[in-house]
Amino acid sequence: MRNDWLFLIDLQPVFSDPSSPWATPGMDGLYRRLRPLAERFGERVLFSRFVPPADPAGSWAPYYRDWPFALDADPSIWELDADWRGGREVATHMFSKWTPEARAILSGAGEIVVGGVTTDCCVLNTVMAAMDGGAHVRLLSDGCAAGTPEIHEQALALMALRAPQIRVSTIADVMDGG
Repeated sequence: MRNDWLFLIDLQPVFSDPSSPWATPGMDGLYRRLRPLAERFGERVLFSRFVPPADPAGSWAPYYRDWPFALDADPSIWELDADWRGGREVATHMFSKWTPEARAILSGAGEIVVGGVTTDCCVLNTVMAAMDGGAHVRLLSDGCAAGTPEIHEQALALMALRAPQIRVSTIADVMDGG
């Protein structure tokens, strides 16, 4: 794993709590699969958090008209889930977490291993932006979740088209050093 980093996208109650309008199925299983990998990476784990903008503008204005709960929600839904608190984190209102802050933290990484939610939104946007910025990206096919298995598979297939800049593999592959 040389100087590789693990970048975990949006492991937050807004996506893991079944009562949330943005609940993503399978989060318990995803967390169980990601936990040993995060332990293996130790200090080389970066977490992202999606947070709504204070004043939605541009295309975000109609987006939040469709999702008004997000602007009035209990602020705790935007924190990391308890399992993941205490590590390095970046937060943004954008789907892509490839922010200047994330780039600065991850600069010099051999490979950026990415997992999280949702495969078709924040993971997809982050992976594509990182790849476009020249990062070596490894996407965890079993380290992401989406609204349905079909959506998850479609997003993985789309990102796999960007090989060799994006390498799709499993958590076991990473754990085994492959």
